[in-house]
Amino acid sequence: MTDAPTATGRIARFRSALADSPPLLWSFLYFFSLLCGYYVLRPVREAMGASADVAAVFPPAMVEFFAARGLPLKELTLQVLFTCTFLIMLALQPVYGALVSRYPRRVFLPVVYGFFIVTLLLFHAAFDSGMPGRGMAFFLWITVFNLFAVAVFWSFMADVYDNVEARRYYGYIGAAGTLGAIAGPMLTRVLVERIGIANLMLVSAGFLLLCVGCLLRLRRYAVQREAARQLASGEVPMGGTVLAGLRLVAREPLLRWMAVLTVFGVGVGTLLYNEQAAIVRQFYPDPERATAFYANIDLAVNGLTLFVQLLVTRALLSRFGIGPALLIPGVAIIAGYAALAASPLPLLVAVVQVVTRASEFSLAKPARETVYTRVAREWRYKAGAAIDTVIYRGGDLTFVWVHKLLSGFGSQAVFGVGLLVACGMTLGALGVLREARKLPAARQGEPSAGT
Repeated sequence: MTDAPTATGRIARFRSALADSPPLLWSFLYFFSLLCGYYVLRPVREAMGASADVAAVFPPAMVEFFAARGLPLKELTLQVLFTCTFLIMLALQPVYGALVSRYPRRVFLPVVYGFFIVTLLLFHAAFDSGMPGRGMAFFLWITVFNLFAVAVFWSFMADVYDNVEARRYYGYIGAAGTLGAIAGPMLTRVLVERIGIANLMLVSAGFLLLCVGCLLRLRRYAVQREAARQLASGEVPMGGTVLAGLRLVAREPLLRWMAVLTVFGVGVGTLLYNEQAAIVRQFYPDPERATAFYANIDLAVNGLTLFVQLLVTRALLSRFGIGPALLIPGVAIIAGYAALAASPLPLLVAVVQVVTRASEFSLAKPARETVYTRVAREWRYKAGAAIDTVIYRGGDLTFVWVHKLLSGFGSQAVFGVGLLVACGMTLGALGVLREARKLPAARQGEPSAGT
């Protein structure tokens, strides 16, 4: 009974926010559809990464190549997949940079989503026909989709909202994404045995079509905001070279600390992911059971994320700024890794995994994206994308091999090093906070790259 007035108050505040900001409804639907479409497929990807069936994951030519040289492909599944993912990121980053530099927002944003919709249709055909090597191809594709599609979303949101609006509304938008992230694995659990994995591709493609519709509607609000505040237009190409994003990261202190935070944040997640995959491989050899396990992990992560977003995120960002939202995840992860280093129990690994991912989605990510509302558009679309793709996957690649080296010494060695990595993540957050204080309190106009 005591919770009813509180819940009613939250609903009333949300309705008030919708009335004050017409774009919020479309942003809400956009992020819900995006993450729902992603999480419909994520459990399939995770099960493939943890699979002990080499023939089901890798194409025959790769299996023969490793076998001919006496290399244990089965024991190097994740290392090979993450290495290939990084190489693909290196190849695609110039393509993304060229799109951003040469084409206006109204062109390249629909192109990004159109590409993913078309490839989902191709995967439908691949899974339906049982094409060899589809497991590896899908693992790589969904990783690229996660990074590029979500990076584009938050960059676009910073075109629609200013800093003050972001602190007020990003909590709601993040909650919409979390609802989608909860609905996605639930749909997978209900549908996968009824319609098969191949048809899940069509379900996800349908959600991406909704994203395109929301994107086109929101573009009108972005144009209106730019005109009203005399900001640089996002309807014209930004120009510059494909390497401009990485050059900005190398040049600007704020972006460098963002990169440091990203690398170490990826590190703690990758070490946990690989240790968890080893546990799944041992206890859940059946692909269906492994998929169900990962779906349950996703549900726990996203349920906790939603709880924090509804009760904590908006209040922290509105009242205290980004500081607590950036630092709390680091403290929580340090505590989790310290516990794992002392007692690396399988259940505790799952618990720390849930806390790590939930704190990233509910606190750290909205805080970082709030910072991007106070910088130039070129920083968001070019440098932000470079950090979320090449640098992110570079961290993934580094730490997946670090885990391979450490795993021979046991789980306690893995988590002991992970504790140091978590400290590095917290140091990166402090660096971001120090540099963010030098930015204007709120972006009233489009700043120069050196602001």
